[in-house]
Order: sequence, then C-alpha cells, then structure tokens
Amino acid sequence: MFQILNEDGIVKDQENVPKIPAKELVKWLELMIALRTLDQKGMRLQRQGRIGFHIPTTGQEAHVAAAAALKKNDWIFPAYREHACALYRGYSLKTLVHHLFANDMDPEKGRRLPGLFGSKEHNFVNPSAPIGTQIIQASGAAYGAKYLKDGNVVIVFFGDGATSSNDFHSGMNFGGVFKVPAIYYCQNNQWAISVPLRRQTAAKRLADKALGYGMPGIQIDGNDVFAVYSQVTQAAERARKGEGPTFIEAVTYRLGPHTSSDDPSRYRSEEEVKIWRNKEPIRRLKLYLINSGIITEKEENALWERYDKEITQYIKEAEKRPPPPLDSMFDDVYEEMPWHLKEQLNEVKRFFG
Repeated sequence: MFQILNEDGIVKDQENVPKIPAKELVKWLELMIALRTLDQKGMRLQRQGRIGFHIPTTGQEAHVAAAAALKKNDWIFPAYREHACALYRGYSLKTLVHHLFANDMDPEKGRRLPGLFGSKEHNFVNPSAPIGTQIIQASGAAYGAKYLKDGNVVIVFFGDGATSSNDFHSGMNFGGVFKVPAIYYCQNNQWAISVPLRRQTAAKRLADKALGYGMPGIQIDGNDVFAVYSQVTQAAERARKGEGPTFIEAVTYRLGPHTSSDDPSRYRSEEEVKIWRNKEPIRRLKLYLINSGIITEKEENALWERYDKEITQYIKEAEKRPPPPLDSMFDDVYEEMPWHLKEQLNEVKRFFG
C-alpha cells in the first residue's frame, strides 16, 4: 500500500513527498475540521428531530487532497461522502447547512436527501443514491471530454460495496476500452453498510480489479493526504496525456454510522473502531503540521472553536427559514409550464389555502 505520512504524522517516504505550500496544507486541515464539526452537529440535529437525515464523512476527510490535485474545470462525480471536494472548490458551508434543513435557501429546493447535493458552478455533480450509478455517468462524461478534446479529467468516487455492482463493471470496462480521461477512486472504508469487505470480493486488493479492465490500479493509504494528492496528481497527468484511466483504491475507514439511520454497533466491534481512530486523517495531518512548525496546538484548537461557532450560527439562521415555496414543486422541468401542471399547481394552492 502506497503511504507517505504514517499514523503518527511522520513522513516515512521523503522521496515522494509532494511539494505543497504550508498555507495550502492548513486550508486542507481547516476544511477537514469544518466537515468533522458539521458531522457532529448534523448527527445531533437529526437525533433531535430538527433535520430528517444526515450522512457523515467522519474518518474519510482526506479526500480533500483529491480535489486539490485537480484543476477547477475537471469534473467531480461524488458518492455521498465527498463534501470536502465541494467545499475546497468554494461551495459555501453556509449553503450546505441550508441544504441540510431543506429550506428555501437550499439549492436543491428540498428535493433531495440531505447530503446529496451538487453544483454546476463548481463542476460537482449531484450524486446518486443508488449504488454505483455515478461510475457509468462519469465514464460517459470522460468520453465526452475526450471527444471534445477540452483537456478535462473526470474523477468518480464510490465505496467498496459499489465494486460489486453492475455499473462498476460497465463503467470500468467502458473506460478501459475507450481510454477515457477518468480516475476511478474507491473509498474502501471496509463496510458497505453492514456488509464487510471480505463478503464483497475474494480478491486480495480491490486495486487488483483494475488489471481486468486494462488500466493501472494502485492501493493507497486513504487517510494520508500526501498519498491521496500524489496519486491523484499522477493519475490526472496520465489521463491528460491520453493514456487512459487509473483505478485508485484508497484504504480508509468510516468511523461513524453509514447514515443517521444506521447503528454500526450491531455489526462491528468498538475495538475495531478504536484501532482505526488512531489512523484517522485529521489527527495525522495535525501532527504533521505541528511537528513541522506550521501551526501550533493552540492554533489547531482555535480552528475547532471557530467552526463550532460558525456552523452554530448557520444552523440558527437556517432553522428560521421557511420551506421552499409550493410553486417550486413544478419548476425546472419545462421552459414554459404546460396546462396540466398549471392545473395541478392551482389545485395545490387551493388545497393549502
């Protein structure tokens, strides 16, 4: 497994350390802390009945380095734990909180599960709730980029469970055959809800599956931001040269539940979680930055306090907003609303007075 930064934030592979400005590394840490804080509050909000659903990213925040390795015009097809990619590109944390409340400030207009959001402005595609469908969508988009010769690369994220889906095979096979400029990024967090990795495949590594699709595959430490940045950078360069796709298996761990509807204590032990908690990405990057003299422990604590206050304020604002207007139910399908939808809209208005 490719690793640069070990569990204690110490560089074990000096030769492959990417040259990243200190300011950029601090930005990564900030976004990871922001996401972790949002998770903590999001789960509490759901338990209190103030929002309907939450999808935590806790333990998988190192994917922020994948966004950093790409160009802003490259396309990102997320699964549903890649919020940091959107935030890195400038998607507003405040807007994300409004989305969780599905209020009138939610760009999705309350139509999607909280956590399933997209942004055309940031080339961040709305994720699919069905498992693996984004893989074939991304392969098609990458084929389009190749046809247009626009130099763009497409990265698609999915979990270890998605490697058992038909869409994984179809997307990977298409990408390999047509040498599309794609990066297939598997967040192997060991569990597909309650199904462990050993029940998904008999292969020793998911990365080995790449061979059957005619593309290189590499297994990396998915909690190591340097490993993520390094290999996504190389895969993107390869894709831009016309050499085709790359499959990256990022070994990570979902420290929390699959979603707010899940109870992981029913299928995995606390001992297992404890082992992975010591390997998690925020702790690792924090230790590296402190040991390198880039930040201090006090400065790192200040980041947690800052985002705790910031997100709390966003929640207060979001909770006061009304739901999307009823009219919005009938928008975004036709340029001009047809007669039968006008009738339905008027009926809804009469019903709700």
